[in-house]
Amino acid sequence: MRRTTLPLAVCGLSLSLLATACSSGFDKSEGPAQDSSGKQQLKMLIATSGNAETSAVKAAAAAWAKATGNSVTVDIAQNIDQQLGQSFAGSNPPDVFYTSADQFSTYAKGGSLYAYGGKLKDRDAYSPALTRAFTYDDTLYCAPKDQSTLGLAVNTALWKKAGLTDADYPKTWDDLEAVAKKLTKDGVTGLSVNADYNQLGAFFKQSGSWLTSPDQKKMTAGDKANVAALTYVKKLLTEGVLKFPKDLDSGWGGEAFGKGKAAMTIEGNWLAGAMRKDFPDTAYTVVPLPAGPGGKGTMAFTNCWGIAAKSKHQAAAVDLVNELTSDNNQLKFAKTVGVMPSKKTLLETYKQQNPDSAAWADGTAAAQLPVNAPGMRQVMAQFNTSLAQLASSDPAKLLADLQKNGESVLGGSGR
Repeated sequence: MRRTTLPLAVCGLSLSLLATACSSGFDKSEGPAQDSSGKQQLKMLIATSGNAETSAVKAAAAAWAKATGNSVTVDIAQNIDQQLGQSFAGSNPPDVFYTSADQFSTYAKGGSLYAYGGKLKDRDAYSPALTRAFTYDDTLYCAPKDQSTLGLAVNTALWKKAGLTDADYPKTWDDLEAVAKKLTKDGVTGLSVNADYNQLGAFFKQSGSWLTSPDQKKMTAGDKANVAALTYVKKLLTEGVLKFPKDLDSGWGGEAFGKGKAAMTIEGNWLAGAMRKDFPDTAYTVVPLPAGPGGKGTMAFTNCWGIAAKSKHQAAAVDLVNELTSDNNQLKFAKTVGVMPSKKTLLETYKQQNPDSAAWADGTAAAQLPVNAPGMRQVMAQFNTSLAQLASSDPAKLLADLQKNGESVLGGSGR
C-alpha cells in the first residue's frame, strides 16, 4: 500500500472530538460487560488502498465468521484517524480497526485500546521491531498487521542508456551521488525522493543516528551524524541530481519515476502495485539502499489490528485477529495487497514467492520505524514542512528546530 502523507487531524489541533478522544480516553481499570453469546456481531473499520485490499480483508473476515458462527461488518473509512477519534469520544468505537504506528501511542495513552498482545498465538513469530512499535508502558497492545520498507528503485532502460551495469548499483553514499550524476541528463533527474522524513529518514539511520533515543524519551535530532546526513541530501539537491517530486510535476516519488522524469527513487513495496497499475511499460528493478557512514539503514512502516477497550466482543475480536494474522492470511494479503508479512518467520517464503521484492524484504534487518511517541505527530509534520525548503535552508538549523520542538513534547535534552 502506498503510504500517505500525515493527516492534520491529530491531537493538539482544533477538532474538539479528536482532542477529547486523544486526551481523555477512559479509566483503563474499567471495561464494558462482555458479550458471551454464541453469535456475536463485530464491526471492523479499515483504511483501504483499493479494491484488492478491501476484497481480501472482507474475504478473510467472512471465512472466520462462517467458521465461528459470528458475523463481521467491514466498513471503509474515508479518514480513519478522524472517524476513530469521533468513535472513541462517543464511546461507540468499532471492535477491530487499523491502527497506524504513529497514532498508536496516543490511543494507548488515552486508554482507547485493549491490550491483547499476551493472547496472540504467534507472538514470538513477529519481527521484534514491529512489536516494539505497538508496545506502550512495556505492554504489547496489538498485532502488527503487515510491514513495508524502503528500497532504491532503478529504471533499467535509463540505467543501461547511461552505460551503467548491475555492478554499478550503489553501495555507498558516494556511489549514489556518482550514479545520480551520470543519470541526470536529457531532461531526466538522477533521483527523486519525497520531501518527507519517512523517506529521507533512511539517511539518518545510515549515518549511524536517529531523531530520538531508542525509547523515544529523548530527542537526538541535533546529533552531528544527523546533520551530516541532511547536509548530504542538500548537496544532492544543490547539484541538481536530486529533485523533490513537486519540482518534477509529480505528486510523489513513484509518479516521477514511473513517468521517466527520474531514473531512481526511494520508495516502499507499495511502489510495485502502483507501477503495475499506472506505469506497466516502465521496466525497473529494486536494490537495497546504499550504506552510509554508520552502515545500512532503511525505514519500516506498519499498522496493527487494534481492538477497542470499550468493545463488548473482545474475546471474539482477539480470535478474529489471530485468524487475520495467520500464516496463510498474511501470505494472501502479501500477494493481493502488496504488503510484506509482519512475521519474520514468513519472510523467506515471501521472498521465494516475490523474488523481485527481495531487497525490500532484506531491508527489515536494518529498518527504523518513524517517531511515534505520544504528542510527536504534529512536531514531525512540521519537520516535513521544513524539509520541503531544504535546498535553501541550513540543515543544522532545521534539525535544531526539530530538537527544540521535540523536547517541548518529550521533555529534557538528549544531547
